[in-house]
Amino acid sequence: MVVSPNTTNVIPGQVVMTVDLRDLDQQKIEHFTDVFERLAREIGTATTTTFAFKRLTDSTPAVSDPQVMNWIESSATALGLSSQRMPSGAGHDAQEIAHIAPMAMIFIPSVGGISHSPKEFSRAADIANGADVLLNAVIAADARPAAGRP
Repeated sequence: MVVSPNTTNVIPGQVVMTVDLRDLDQQKIEHFTDVFERLAREIGTATTTTFAFKRLTDSTPAVSDPQVMNWIESSATALGLSSQRMPSGAGHDAQEIAHIAPMAMIFIPSVGGISHSPKEFSRAADIANGADVLLNAVIAADARPAAGRP
């Protein structure tokens, strides 16, 4: 939120707020966007406040490929590591790659579960384990039978 004026004991004349809506279901995103805007308009009518909406980005959700997830999971298991399949609304490069190729992501632990923060920290061993999982998943993908491969 950017509040103006941003000072104690003063009711702001303007607030600019960014809302990041994510889900693996595009219809849910659209529905929540509609509900959010409707509620804001109702609040605006009740309080004589003006709301304006502007979409800054429009990202289509990307679903991980089951086969790629299998390679990752098998790799982790073979290395004696635990794994967990989980949905992610993360916008990473994987979201764009999903338009042209199968994808999945490997997440490693962050100390205290803190992510996307200057306080985020991952142990060297966890980073190395993630790299090993990736390496072995790529090797498994390369070994798969494919049409037209010798």
